[in-house]
Amino acid sequence: MASTDDTALHVSVAQDYFRRADAGRADIADLMTDDCQVYFPKFGIRRGRGAILELAGGMGGQFAAVEHDFSTYTYISSGAYLVVEGTTRGAMKTGKTWAGGETPGGRFCNVFEFKDGLIRRVHIYLDPDYASEDTPRFLWGREGRSW
Repeated sequence: MASTDDTALHVSVAQDYFRRADAGRADIADLMTDDCQVYFPKFGIRRGRGAILELAGGMGGQFAAVEHDFSTYTYISSGAYLVVEGTTRGAMKTGKTWAGGETPGGRFCNVFEFKDGLIRRVHIYLDPDYASEDTPRFLWGREGRSW
């Protein structure tokens, strides 16, 4: 079980990670260990600080804006691990928007592992179809659903 101090540090680093990701800041890599592991759907697993920059570069090319609202997030801490469940909102460069909880896209769960106050591993679980354009995969339709 994580100490209260460890949990507070891990939540603070995770929130800084989200802020830097939203702003497209290259110094997001400074929050990672040299041998960090990053997972994202359709990206796979990559290792090293360059992996988070590679992921951010690909995603940044799609977004006009993105915002994590971590004031409503759920944090579950256990030892070196922190699980964060929450939502994002934003706009694609195409002009299409999303808002997790209001649209199909925008809900996520991240699993962080920390070492010496840095992110050693982050696995990001979400549907990367932020703007809900993959209509063949809405097997039960979109209307009348709670998101």
